[in-house]
Order: sequence, then C-alpha cells, then structure tokens
Amino acid sequence: MKKITVYVLLLIVAIIAAGCGSNSTLDESAQVKKITVGTANDFEQVAFLDENGKLTGYDVEVIKEIDKRLAEYEFEFQTMDFSNILLSLETKKVDIAAHLFEKNPEREQKFSFNKEPYAYWRNKIIVAASNNDPIETLADLAGKKVLIGPTSAQAQLLEKYNKENKEGIEIVYQQGDANDEVPQISSGRVYATLGADFLLPIKDPEGKLKTVGNALNEGNILYVFRKDDAESQKLADAVDATIKQLKADGTLAKLSTEWLGQDFSK
Repeated sequence: MKKITVYVLLLIVAIIAAGCGSNSTLDESAQVKKITVGTANDFEQVAFLDENGKLTGYDVEVIKEIDKRLAEYEFEFQTMDFSNILLSLETKKVDIAAHLFEKNPEREQKFSFNKEPYAYWRNKIIVAASNNDPIETLADLAGKKVLIGPTSAQAQLLEKYNKENKEGIEIVYQQGDANDEVPQISSGRVYATLGADFLLPIKDPEGKLKTVGNALNEGNILYVFRKDDAESQKLADAVDATIKQLKADGTLAKLSTEWLGQDFSK
C-alpha cells in the first residue's frame, strides 16, 4: 500500500512539474513580441531581391542586426510598393517603416520617428552627365520635367517649391519601376531628378548622370513608427539604443561601406 501511495505522489509531482514547465515555456514565448517591418524590394543596395530572390540591402541588414540584439522582439519583413509603406504603418499592417525615410512636416503630423539616425545624406539635383546648363537651385528647374517618386521626401521639396512660386516645376511621378531615373534622364524624356548624393553611384554605375548645384537639404535617415502609441514608442527607444551600439562597435560603418560604398553612418 505504501508503494502505491509513493507512486501516486511521485506521479502527481511529475504532472505538476510538467505543467509548470509548460507554463514557463509559454511565458518565455509570450515575452517575445513579433514586429513587422514594412519596406520595398526594388531599391538596389538598400532593399532589394538578390540573384537568389533573397531580400537584402543596407536597410534590411541593419534591421537584422537590430533584431539580433533585441531578445524581446522578433522582426520579420513585409515588402510592398514604396507608396504603400506609410499607409500600412498607419493602418497597423506593419510596425516599422524602413526605407531610408527622412522627416518632413507632413510625415510628422501622422507619424513619429526614432531619434538616432542610421545614415545621413544630402539631396541634390541630378541631371544627364552631358548636361552643361548652369544649374544651382530648384529655380533653375522651373518649367522643366523632373522625375520623382510619389510621397518621397524629394517630392515634398518639389511640391513645396511649386506652392511658393508662380513658375512651377513640371513634376513627373514615377510609375512602377522606382529606379528608372537613368534611362529617363539620359534619353531626354525628363530633364532631372532629385536624390541623395551617395545613392547616385549605386543607381548609375556607368556614370550617365551627375549631381549639380548646392545641397537642397541634408537628411537624417530614420525609422518611422506610429504616433501616440506607447508600444510603438517603447520599440523606437529600443531601436535607438541598439543603433548607438551598432555605431559604437563599428557594425553600422561596416554595413554602410559594404552596401553603400562609403561610411554614411556618421
């Protein structure tokens, strides 16, 4: 009888232990929050599909490094057209927007940004390499066709100029291919575009285009988050702390040099 009682007690202890172990596993998994990162897949060297169909590039690899260092989060990518990224953030289909975003007044009305930039750039006017016209400012583009991505920070610059000046620039918004500046400008179908100085060699390795004039503005490249959202702010703070680590240990400089050709993380 004693043997049976001991056996029953051991069995009960085993069941309780198994139950506790199960709850522990659930608790651990519950602590890991899944984060969906919205980006595109056709921006060469930034966020694109390589020859094996794998999503990679500077934006992608930086997020992967952040993911490695934040045990409480698990990041996954969702690709879409660039023009849909911020809309997807607003409608909670994604949790972070990552595609070399800059702040501008329109975006700041709807979204929040992390504080620590993971890259810096200067926006300049880009024309055909054979173009010898004296071009210094946006005023020199008045009446000319300028190709630009819809909803981009560069588009905001052109739209602001047109609102403030009677003789406007003829804005041509890109449709489909987000990297068609080289054939469009070199063929004369459009006159110019605006873009980050460090991205031109990536988009135009044959040197068919060139930057001209003064820098239109200098941009801090940041991630975009939902505004007035406590969980989103907590995530942004964690991302900021991690970017500082990546800068301090040289990881960000290494990724920038690998994907963008130079260290644009400073």
